[in-house]
Amino acid sequence: MNILAIDTCTDIASVTLNKSGEFTSRVLSGVEKTSGHILKLCDEVFKESKTQLNELDLISYSKGPGSFTGVRMCIGVVQGLSLSMQIPTMSFTTLELIGFRATQLTKSKKIAVALDARMGEVYWATYVDGLIDNMKICNPQEVDDLDSSFVGVGSGWKTYSEALKIASNINDVNLSIKPESSALIELSLQAMNEGLKGTLHLPQPIYLRNNVAEKSLK
Repeated sequence: MNILAIDTCTDIASVTLNKSGEFTSRVLSGVEKTSGHILKLCDEVFKESKTQLNELDLISYSKGPGSFTGVRMCIGVVQGLSLSMQIPTMSFTTLELIGFRATQLTKSKKIAVALDARMGEVYWATYVDGLIDNMKICNPQEVDDLDSSFVGVGSGWKTYSEALKIASNINDVNLSIKPESSALIELSLQAMNEGLKGTLHLPQPIYLRNNVAEKSLK
């Protein structure tokens, strides 16, 4: 199976192509508006893997929440690629993507994801035994009261460290976990093994903060 995975919802943009088990990836960070480079990254993985767009069986993507510009860019690119060749898509939230990666890297089955949503808020969710739950946007003081067996991950834990630790009762924090498109491929394969299929429905974003149009993460 040939799967293209795209993630541009934070300050890291990444693209991975899985061609019959062979992975080709590009990751870009540390530059302004990383999401604006996503088509170039797609071209590079197609060229390196000697793959054409019409050879794809699925496009997997992150749908937010995160940077409003990054989320819109990801959705727009996926819509264009999918609709042009009628390629099915499968989506996952940014919080689910980071939670899944954290489970892999920390070996913990109990993850608390907090992304900096700016304006004194975080995007929050728990990822327990492979399932995302309690996804919301809130003040750091209003996150779920959990227990010390959870591991905290995501940019929110850097920005609002003390407030999150006090509200959640979590002290074990790992700031090294970042979203990466290769994990989207693993999530997609896992979902398909569980009987889920890609869809040709128009890809849609998740913002959580629906009343703000242009203030975003950079």
